Amino acid sequence: MRASGVLLPVFSLPSRFGIGCFSKEAYTFVDELSAAGQKYWQILPLGPTGYGDSPYQSFSTFAGNSYFIDLEELIRQGLLTEEECAAYDFGDSENYVDYGKIYLSRRPLLYQAYQRYDLERDQEYGAFVRENGFWLEDYCLYAALKEENEGKSWNEWPTEQRDRHPGALQECREKLSDKLRFFRFVQYLFYKQWHALKNYANENGVEIIGDLPIYVAFDSADTWSNPMLFQFDEENNPVAVAGCPPDYFSAKGQLWGNPLYSWEYHRNTDFSWWVQRMEHSYSLYNVVRIDHFRGFDEYYSIPYGDETAEFGHWEKGPGLELFRVLKERLGELRVIAEDLGLLTDTVQQLVTDTGFPGMKVLQFAFDNTENSVYLPHRHIQNCVVYTGTHDNDTVKGWYESLNEHDLWFAREYMQNQEETDLDEAVWDMIRLAISSTADLAIVPLQDYLCLGNEARINTPSALGNNWGWRLRDGQFSRQIIDRMRHLTRIYGR
Repeated sequence: MRASGVLLPVFSLPSRFGIGCFSKEAYTFVDELSAAGQKYWQILPLGPTGYGDSPYQSFSTFAGNSYFIDLEELIRQGLLTEEECAAYDFGDSENYVDYGKIYLSRRPLLYQAYQRYDLERDQEYGAFVRENGFWLEDYCLYAALKEENEGKSWNEWPTEQRDRHPGALQECREKLSDKLRFFRFVQYLFYKQWHALKNYANENGVEIIGDLPIYVAFDSADTWSNPMLFQFDEENNPVAVAGCPPDYFSAKGQLWGNPLYSWEYHRNTDFSWWVQRMEHSYSLYNVVRIDHFRGFDEYYSIPYGDETAEFGHWEKGPGLELFRVLKERLGELRVIAEDLGLLTDTVQQLVTDTGFPGMKVLQFAFDNTENSVYLPHRHIQNCVVYTGTHDNDTVKGWYESLNEHDLWFAREYMQNQEETDLDEAVWDMIRLAISSTADLAIVPLQDYLCLGNEARINTPSALGNNWGWRLRDGQFSRQIIDRMRHLTRIYGR
C-alpha cells in the first residue's frame, strides 16, 4: 500500500526542558502528522548516549535514553515540582540541544523523582523488571559501575569488575543496590512513557519506524555482559573492529571502531541474541530500519589498534541464514534495509532474497552519469524513497552545494529550470519523492520546512554540532500541513 511519512528524531521535538522528549509536544506532533495525511513517523535509535551524543554509539542496544523522559509528567504525578525543575539550566537555545547542560540536569532530577516513588506498591514496575530481566539487570549494573569508575569504559575498570568475577559482582550488587534500583526505575519510566506515546500514534493511524544499528558500541552493557558474542581475545580486547575501506570520499577509509560479531558463536546458539534484539525492537517500533545492511552479507574487518581503515579486509557475514531464523521465530519481519553506497551483487541478492525494501535517496540521484539507480524512473515498488536522511544535507543545503552540471541535471529532470525561489525547488524534490512508484516515501521534516544546513542532523566523521537541531513551537505550521496533505492525496499516499 502506498504511504508516506516524516523523519524527525525525538530529540528534535520542541519541549520546555532543552531536548525533545515524550512530552505533550510529541503528542501534538503525532496529531500534526495525522492531519497531514502521513502514516509513518521515522525516528533515530532511542538508546542512552555518551561522548559525542550519537544515538548510533549507545551504552545499550536494549535500554532507553533517560533524556527522553517527560519531566512535566513527573510534575503532574507529584514526583517533582516546578521549582525543582526551574532550578536547573537546560540551555539557552530553542534551536539546538545543549547536551552538556542536559547531562548535568537530568540525573539529579530523576533521582529526586525516584526517591519519592513507591516502587514496591507498583505492580506494573514489578512486571516490567521480570519481563526485561534478560537485559535490565546487566545494564543497570553496568551503569552503576560506570558511575563508580568515573565514567571510564568498562575495559578500564578493576580486573574483577571488567572480567565479571561472580563474587566481585555480587559484592557490587549489594554495595550499589540503591543505584541499581534507581536505574531500573529510570528504564521503567522511559518504557512506560514511550509505549504510551507509541500507542497514541498507532491509534491515530501513525506507525513508528525505528532505527537499529547493525553494530553496538564497544563501551556498552552488551559487550561487557556478553563478550562471547564478539571477536574478542582472552583479555576481552577486540581482535578486529568495524569500518569502511578507502574510497573516492575518504582516502584512508572510515574507522568506526565498533566490535565485530563472532558469527560462529551466533550460529551455534541459533542466533538467540539476535532473536531477543529483534523481538525487543518490535516491542518498541512497528517497522525496523536496519542500518548498514551490507554487513550481514560481508563486513569490513580492521585490525584492532590500527589508526586508519586502510588495511582491513572483507569477511563473510551470516547472510540469509540469520533472517530465516528470525522469520521462523518472530513471524513476518517488517524491515527496511539500509542498502546505500557501493553494493556488490551478493548484497543485492541478499536484499532480494529477504524481500525487504531497500532505500533510494534522491540526493544521490543527480550525478554526472545521469543514470543513477536512485532516479525515480528507475525505482521499483518495493523500496522506500527519501529526499535525504539524517546523514545528508537538507535538500536546501544540498541545492546550495551542487556543482554546475548536477544543478542543471536536477533542474532539467524536475522541469524547474526557471525556478528562482529555492524553497519551491525544495518542494519540487519533495513532490518527486511523493510521486515515485516506491511503496513508501519518507521526507525529513526540515525539508518540508525548507531549512538549510543549519538544520542538518549529522555530518558523518565530524565531531561537534551533530544530533542537536530542534523544531521550534509553531514552526510546523498549518499551511505546511495542508500542503503536505494535498500532495499526499494527489499521489495516492
